[in-house]
Amino acid sequence: MTTENGTAPSETNVEVPSAPAAPMRWDGWGDPARAESLPFAVRSLLPLVLGRVRRPPAGPALEDVHVGASALVPDDIAAFAALLGARHVRTDAESRIRHAGGRSTPDLLRRRQAAQSAPDAVLQPAGHDEVAACLRVATERDLAVVPFGGGTSVVGALEPERGAHRGVVSLDLGRMSGLLQYDAVSAEAVLAAGTSGPEAERLLAEHGMELGHYPQSFRYATIGGFAAARSSGQNSAGYGRFDTMVTGIRVATPTGDLELGRSPGSAAGPDLIRLFLGSEGIFGVITEVRVRVHPVPAERLMESWSFPDFATGAAALRAVAQHGGGPTVIRLSDETETGVSLAQVGRIGRALAKGASAVTVFEGDDVAGRRARTAEILRGAGGASLGEGAAEEWLRTRFDGPYLRDALLDAGVFCETLETATTWSRLPALREAVTEAIKAGFSEVGRKAFVMCHVSHIYPTGASLYFTVLAPLGSDPLTAWAGVKHRVGDAIMAAGGTISHHHAVGRDHAPWLSEEIGETGIRILAAVKRELDPHGVMNPGAVLGPATPAPVSTKA
Repeated sequence: MTTENGTAPSETNVEVPSAPAAPMRWDGWGDPARAESLPFAVRSLLPLVLGRVRRPPAGPALEDVHVGASALVPDDIAAFAALLGARHVRTDAESRIRHAGGRSTPDLLRRRQAAQSAPDAVLQPAGHDEVAACLRVATERDLAVVPFGGGTSVVGALEPERGAHRGVVSLDLGRMSGLLQYDAVSAEAVLAAGTSGPEAERLLAEHGMELGHYPQSFRYATIGGFAAARSSGQNSAGYGRFDTMVTGIRVATPTGDLELGRSPGSAAGPDLIRLFLGSEGIFGVITEVRVRVHPVPAERLMESWSFPDFATGAAALRAVAQHGGGPTVIRLSDETETGVSLAQVGRIGRALAKGASAVTVFEGDDVAGRRARTAEILRGAGGASLGEGAAEEWLRTRFDGPYLRDALLDAGVFCETLETATTWSRLPALREAVTEAIKAGFSEVGRKAFVMCHVSHIYPTGASLYFTVLAPLGSDPLTAWAGVKHRVGDAIMAAGGTISHHHAVGRDHAPWLSEEIGETGIRILAAVKRELDPHGVMNPGAVLGPATPAPVSTKA
């Protein structure tokens, strides 16, 4: 169904605000005005799956949080102010606290503490040249730099870690927003790195185009963040991962600038663009991103499905990936996640029933034909159509999940996510290994865990697995989760999965990177970092782990 102007109905359209999003809640997710209470149905379900849960004391108000004095001296502040203007060099407590990390559950639990670590200053450059100048000054003055986009990292990539340096500054790219170039003939657009997802779509829509990249962090995450983390959006089945959308980038590093992507294809050596996609600010700062774009879809159709169990549903998704069908979105929830979804809409009686569920969405050309082809495959693999209702509800609320996490934390429930991916042949064993590692880890500290899983991205050769974990907070949730996370990382590696499919490495996954890419791979990345960032000021501790001195050659 479409409106007269050819766009999808507003109730199923992606939110594209005409004004900037409200500032992110400092100690939780998103717009404070959109914070939700825990639904009654979910409150009723929690004792059934977790036992008794104690509500924790409220966290401090922002004005009551203590951060140490800034390590910057007046000469540092003056040097940055000469580049950016005094009002764009922020050392006040609130600015520092708001840049003190990302939005993982451990990040949010730390925000609930009275004393917190924070960067020594927040710098707000307006463009590439100012970023490059800030990197030069930071290097000269022995200050670490943590690039900051929308603040949505969930892997510790935004921790204000100074490493061996005198201090650390957060480089907020929020002023670097906008559509810098649009090439209608080539269907390419250049966007400033600090442009948020909604703002990018609003600007492209003025030309009848869209990027179509919609991760759950869409409302706040930025174009530069999508690139730096190798993001994968919910529409990946139709439009691909973000790294496949990128055709060029501009980067500022402590030792020089790069502008990459002269043509749509090249054999001029290794593709350096890919080196920076996923680099998470350890080499430099991505300041501009050129992306391929496509017309705003004129039509959208959707359909919901049920399967007897997760294994049947996974086999059905594999058939779609390998034999075609063409969905823009396809997702499969396991029996547990399906049950919780039913509970959230008040159907508690079926909340623990068996059965998996899926949603499919089709946008663009030939949506009816693609829907019919996909339906034929899913039905032939054991699926039953449930109509459009559940898919419409998912589409309407697909960016709201983190608000529920805040409500769970307030109620005393630890709620965190993690993800991985592997080949279809290894998928069942990987899912079982991760689930068992989570439950065993929490059991060791005397807590029950409730684990949900879904497939959100599919490929001809494999798929991702996305886990949501609930457990009682207990007295020391950060220590408890660190133990669970370590156990899960080991289980993922042993089962042949990747340590991250789309959340990136950050600091949380750095301990497993060498096992994934090998010691030679680590040496390659470390060598690139030494060349571009010889003093190690760029996001120390991220991706490669704690900085270590360069090895001394023993050759004569």
